[in-house]
Amino acid sequence: MNPYFGMVGGLVSLFVGGNLLVRGAVTIARRFRISPLLIGLTVVAFSTSAPELVVTVGAALRNAPGLALGNVVGTNLSNLGLVLGVAALASPIAADWRDVGRDVWVMV
Repeated sequence: MNPYFGMVGGLVSLFVGGNLLVRGAVTIARRFRISPLLIGLTVVAFSTSAPELVVTVGAALRNAPGLALGNVVGTNLSNLGLVLGVAALASPIAADWRDVGRDVWVMV
């Protein structure tokens, strides 16, 4: 089997599954009369974490703790970097170097 077919099939499955997840969550939330803002925040939070959950559970079932740990650490680092990067593009981030040194050790 050509590896490109697997990659394209995985991307299509990810797109379709994500779309179904979002539509289902919005439909359920509307039935319970939840505000659109809360729907959006919750759906975005869950839908961005769902692929990592699947990979981590799959790694745990295959007895691959390194993959599970790497997935969690890499996802958190990329999320922090993207959020801080976009925030820094919008407005400069002012910080005291003593605070930065302390916060780096806490994050590590």
